[in-house]
Amino acid sequence: MKPCRANAPHPSTMASTTLPLCTFNSPSSYFSNTSSSFFAKKPSQLLSLHGRRRNQSFKVSCNANSTGEHDKNLEANLDRRDLLLGLGGLYGAANLAPLAASATPIPIPDLKTCGPATKTACPDNPTIPYSCCPPPIPTNYDTIPYYKVPTMTKIRMRSPAQNADEEYIAKYNLAISKMKELDKTEPLNPLGFKQQANIHCAYCNGAYLIGGKQLQVHNSWLFFPFHRWYLYFYERILGTLIGDPTFALPYWNWDNPKGMRLPPMYDVEGSSLYDERRNPHVRNRTIVDLGSFGEEVQTTELQLLTNNLALMYRQMVTNAPCPLLFFGSPYVLGNNIDTPGTIENIPHIPVHIWTGTEAGKPLPNGEKSCGEDMGNFYSAGLDPVFYCHHANVDRMWNEWKAMGGKRKDLTRKDWLDSEFFFYDENKKPYRVKISDCLDTKKMGYDYAPMPTPWRNFRPELKKATTGKANTASLPTAGKIFPIAKLDKAISFSITRPATGWTRDEKNQKEELLTFNYIKYDDRKYIRFDVFLNVDDKKNINANLNEINKIEFAGSYTNLPHVHKADDTDHTASATFQVAITELLEDIGLEDEETIAVTLVPKKGGQGTSIACADIQLADC
Repeated sequence: MKPCRANAPHPSTMASTTLPLCTFNSPSSYFSNTSSSFFAKKPSQLLSLHGRRRNQSFKVSCNANSTGEHDKNLEANLDRRDLLLGLGGLYGAANLAPLAASATPIPIPDLKTCGPATKTACPDNPTIPYSCCPPPIPTNYDTIPYYKVPTMTKIRMRSPAQNADEEYIAKYNLAISKMKELDKTEPLNPLGFKQQANIHCAYCNGAYLIGGKQLQVHNSWLFFPFHRWYLYFYERILGTLIGDPTFALPYWNWDNPKGMRLPPMYDVEGSSLYDERRNPHVRNRTIVDLGSFGEEVQTTELQLLTNNLALMYRQMVTNAPCPLLFFGSPYVLGNNIDTPGTIENIPHIPVHIWTGTEAGKPLPNGEKSCGEDMGNFYSAGLDPVFYCHHANVDRMWNEWKAMGGKRKDLTRKDWLDSEFFFYDENKKPYRVKISDCLDTKKMGYDYAPMPTPWRNFRPELKKATTGKANTASLPTAGKIFPIAKLDKAISFSITRPATGWTRDEKNQKEELLTFNYIKYDDRKYIRFDVFLNVDDKKNINANLNEINKIEFAGSYTNLPHVHKADDTDHTASATFQVAITELLEDIGLEDEETIAVTLVPKKGGQGTSIACADIQLADC
């Protein structure tokens, strides 16, 4: 018996090929070299929990029914990490440790080999090389010291942008003006506005290499700590430029209805905080769409506010009960499968999309937009509101931990000892470690408190359906997958690994609905929604813009990003997981062996394929 096979076809072959399903036979032999206690358990030990009724028909598989030459070709192109990320059954990518051989801390990038990044062209055009290596290369590259956070006599307090007064706005404008002036007088000064923006481009669009493999700080557990350090130095540079060591960035309070608009200070034409390459719809006090996928949602302001709070609750509470669901999967150099954490996926990406110019629209210089500035990784740092946006993303890290329980920082050394490189406010180069950025107060800054109404926004009154969906009327997951083209709503039934959980068991494990080997064009905006217990697609289609329902499980999104300037294959791979323990409890399906799942494409479904789906149990 083959220990593991993932029959995930390439999208280019899916439309014309008879597609085999994903096959994941007993994977235990693949984990013999790991030290994780989770992998040390046998499947029978994980499933036979006291007080729970096992479904005897459950198998650790994605239900394959055919093999062939296509399978062999695919297996030849999958490395061991790919197989682990695609495994069904009990072993989910976002919750599992990588193989011990791969579980090593990420060092700083090789600055000497920094090359052209990629300016993501519009989908119909080729990818364009883009130079964004932040100069200069330190003369002491091999002996760059580790950074030590200096002692602060006063905490820098980051406040909600909507509450900023005229004095603060003037000071902030002055700081950004001075930073932009460096671009003219000293274009290679690492403290300049464009050079600071280049940091994000270099780390996110394929300019940096480590051991010959491209570095990417998005779509994994590197996302939160990298951006925390990035904003830390950016903030200190601004304070130094205006002679105010207490200066702090504002945060875009988009998780609170009072802050769900573009902060007014960024919408003053002619000011240093204004960016003409924003989507015009962000002006005139428009409500931000925390689920934006590049198109206007035709709904009321009240419904949009409600949707936003529902999304925040799902991403911060329901879908993030475990650290690796919140932070994202472990990062392995060269890995090209995206498994972002909940907040990175939504609302982080949708706010980028909502703010950036709509792809294909003309820019002020006459060029065709590809989402600039905020709507594309390479250019995001060129909009001052980027740093305000990410200040609130960073705040969500603090808010998540404040909820308690198992919401704690990771303790794995391969995460804690990973490093990044930055210049400080004195133009001195430093290495920084993730382990030194876990406490914002120790770093010298904190967030002014604001209400978090999403904490109490658990959808429990409004339902899309009544009673239990008729799963017998739906095709099984084995008959639906692989999905060659997610161009319409698709419903299917899927079997759970176990039922009748006790409260103690729910506190120890999480039930995850996993979609493996999602394929799409990495130059395009993507979003699809997931609903449970819905067997009437007409009902869902009639209420596409209302997600404040118990049945709404979550959404997957993509912000355009290309990793190689010479890469003609723009197919991205991703694994998407939603935690469903709480949902099943709310809907009243805890004891059901089979449940209904509906996928609803919102953007980019024509080019989106999914190899398979399963439900798994994972330690939390």
